[in-house]
Amino acid sequence: MTSMEEALDAFQIYLKVHKNCSPLTNIAYQKDIFQFNLFTADILNKEPSQVRPSEIDYRIIRQFLSWLIRGGCKKTTAARKLAALRSFFRYLNQEQVVETNPVLMIKTPKQDKKLPSFLYYEEVIELLKAPDERNALGIRDKALLEFIYSSGARVSEVALLKLDSVDVSLGYVRVMGKGAKERLVPFGSKAADAISTYLKEARPKLTLSRSGALFVNYRGDALTVRGMHYIVDKYVKQLALAKKVSPHTLRHSFATHMLDQGADLRVVQELLGHISLSTTQIYTHVTKKRLKEVYQNTHPRA
Repeated sequence: MTSMEEALDAFQIYLKVHKNCSPLTNIAYQKDIFQFNLFTADILNKEPSQVRPSEIDYRIIRQFLSWLIRGGCKKTTAARKLAALRSFFRYLNQEQVVETNPVLMIKTPKQDKKLPSFLYYEEVIELLKAPDERNALGIRDKALLEFIYSSGARVSEVALLKLDSVDVSLGYVRVMGKGAKERLVPFGSKAADAISTYLKEARPKLTLSRSGALFVNYRGDALTVRGMHYIVDKYVKQLALAKKVSPHTLRHSFATHMLDQGADLRVVQELLGHISLSTTQIYTHVTKKRLKEVYQNTHPRA
């Protein structure tokens, strides 16, 4: 009989070859299912290598979720782990390794509604002006911040950009999104000017190698997601902004400001690369909250 470890190995190949999942998604699924297997082995009083998928029913999965939440796991994290198990057992059911998918009996933990954090336009302008453009790293940082805010791209997508991904003259970038789905995203003239300056004046000073990455660090290697978080955090501290700000905050600000100015929700969905419109709709709640704040602060009888 197939063990959970053997089934996980086969599932990893399936995700990579047939589902074309990104390496990060593949690793996340592997960690979540591996953790579940360790928990199951403990429940069944077996070694992890001895656990069989056919031994697992919905009761064990419920116990796993309860254990996660009692241990302080966030509901969003628990929901992600459940989604990984759902996909895993759906695959095993298709391959006739298990007769039924035990996760079908489990409801996803109800999520707390949390509005995405964003910056007001004036705060974005402060942040965009913060880099010192008298040096190469400052010019790069300016281009990076302008680009993220102007395109609304995920920081993970920006980290994958190559030089030939961007057409500065036309103001378009080819972004590789989740599920290896490519989309064409426009960006504004301010971002185009900043990137053009970066490519001419700063990037040649930062890299002597043949690195094809669009944004590079001081060593000339591709700028990582962690590096981008560090850059944003540096300027947030410099400006003493009383908010928790990350590169993703600029993406949220991009969506919020577009909807504030009357952009169609489906257009914003396309630009953000959201598969479901419901994911984009959360920004409508943000804009309503913003409108109410403006009304309460400015109307004489509010």
